[in-house]
Amino acid sequence: MGMQAQIVNYSATAIGQGASKDLAPYFIGALNGGRTTSASSALLDLSASVDLDMSRRFSWGAGAEIISGATSSVDYQRYDPQGWTTSNSGPSAIWIQQLYGELKYRQVFLRLGQKQQHSFLLDENLSSGDLTRSANARGIPGIEAGFIDFVDVPLTNGWLQINGVIEYGRYVDSDFKEEQFNYYHGQITSDLNYTYKRCYFRTKPTERFVATIGMQTAGQFGGSYRRYANGKLTGSENRGFKIKDVFKMFFPTQGGADGYYEGNTLGSWDVKLQYRLRSGDELSVVFEGPWEDGSGIGRCNGFDGLWGIYYHAAKRQLISGVAFEYLDFRNQSGPIHWATHDRPGTSIDVEATGGDDYYNSEYYGSFSNFGIAQATPFLVAPLYNLNGSPKFMHNRARGFHTAISGWLSSEISYTVKYSYQQAWGQGRVPSTHCLIDNSASFAANWDAKRLLDGLSVSAQVAFDAGKLRGDNFGGILSVTYCGNFSLSRH
Repeated sequence: MGMQAQIVNYSATAIGQGASKDLAPYFIGALNGGRTTSASSALLDLSASVDLDMSRRFSWGAGAEIISGATSSVDYQRYDPQGWTTSNSGPSAIWIQQLYGELKYRQVFLRLGQKQQHSFLLDENLSSGDLTRSANARGIPGIEAGFIDFVDVPLTNGWLQINGVIEYGRYVDSDFKEEQFNYYHGQITSDLNYTYKRCYFRTKPTERFVATIGMQTAGQFGGSYRRYANGKLTGSENRGFKIKDVFKMFFPTQGGADGYYEGNTLGSWDVKLQYRLRSGDELSVVFEGPWEDGSGIGRCNGFDGLWGIYYHAAKRQLISGVAFEYLDFRNQSGPIHWATHDRPGTSIDVEATGGDDYYNSEYYGSFSNFGIAQATPFLVAPLYNLNGSPKFMHNRARGFHTAISGWLSSEISYTVKYSYQQAWGQGRVPSTHCLIDNSASFAANWDAKRLLDGLSVSAQVAFDAGKLRGDNFGGILSVTYCGNFSLSRH
């Protein structure tokens, strides 16, 4: 009996970009897997993949993506006993962007390797980005398993569905951290491990009104750190990796005599409400509430989070998608954390549970990969800290993001984005005054298949203006050829 052929998809993309400052403007570098954060580059991006076949009970998939070329580098401030100098850092001449294999049986999948991750709830073509896991940074090499999509909960007749995944991986960005760190103040981490978990429930998707609610969490554990103050090493610890740490990160338990739980865990409460109009167009609202400890997970941090309203058209038209998002990260309870259970015998029974520091950890560093935020790119990531700080330096911020996409013709699509942000530094290290950023972008894609089947051309111009990200203007042009062929099976 003959068997269905496996389709291999391939693509080759030539990329050229330039910018007026040290790194790419916000919207050129954001939500692109860390591919285009340099100020200037000339790259060749080659990829091939076999997708999972959802129509078959058992299927396999695999993928590989390699990027090579010339990129600009950045000078980061560095301290040594002779005084301040600079360290030059930039992407390698060639790197593996993706390399993975995966299996699916019915609705369950298992994946090994490094694959680009995306937000499960948000349209990353329009959104500012997910607050826990997005396509902003490279994927983490590791193992992931779970449901490939939503599946029916037994005995609910399809009115309730569940989706869940769990992932463990290992960061491979230690060399980058060594190049970027200033060795004067703060901590540098290496050989960290990573975990991600998600559990969502959804109502019947064939109804006009659909609700999704759940939580996603990410974490860092193991590895080692060194702490510096005034240019001197003041502390270090090598935590290494132990199998029991895997279970401690799944079932949170205290990590030692200090009373803290194992690892650095963060996440978000997520809600999405969708309503489908008779025309087939869809309106939706999304809330993602970030947390890093008890005050956040208990929703004591005010209006912190992403609040979004979206429109998606059922067909291609001049305006096919619209997004408006308000983001707030200001209510992190300040720099003081006083919990009575942390101070046995204290006579002060009033609690001030705070001291949150979104996407930063005192022991595990920042929630980033190669200096790029693994979650929302809205907050300025460590890659952009030319003073060599490995932290998110301005995570007390608020602002809004808006985007419109559509089709100018049957061959040309476009996306326009704009964001505004105010930032006040960190809770423990506030800035002396409010810093403001205005960022905007226009991108267009031409499906040039009438010239050559599989050919497309994309162009984007973007700018940043203000004291937060600085004044920056840049553009990027890419030419892609893609196709496929079948692997015959008998």
